[in-house]
Amino acid sequence: AKQWYQRRVRGLNQELKDPDMTTFVCVCIPEFLSLYETERLIQKLTALDIDTHNVVVNQVVYPDKDKEGCTACGLCGARARMQTKYLDQINDLYEDFHVVKMPQMPCEVKGVQMLRKFGGYLQSPPDMSKNSVHDLVKDL
Repeated sequence: AKQWYQRRVRGLNQELKDPDMTTFVCVCIPEFLSLYETERLIQKLTALDIDTHNVVVNQVVYPDKDKEGCTACGLCGARARMQTKYLDQINDLYEDFHVVKMPQMPCEVKGVQMLRKFGGYLQSPPDMSKNSVHDLVKDL
């Protein structure tokens, strides 16, 4: 039994280290602790020869603008400014990675239709310079 487990563990280890079979997609939010923990994870996975070249940054705030082009919500503007620092760090740290920035949605992402739509944004992120987060869910 011991030899069976050892063979199984070796096989799993080989699968984890084979980038054609396994890649880790790290998910974080643009805040200090999350970025710190993501960097620790990536360093550990790299040291173990496990592929990780994808980062999803969730809950990025794209504040709505008023008619004059000013941020319509003070809290949203403050959050977006705070996140900018960490988004810049993510861009610098992971310039060789595939990084996808997912917007903070105005509602909870749940249900098949919403999950499919949100999942589609992982492959084709919306252009948030032209869209409001409310535009992303208006059809649902």
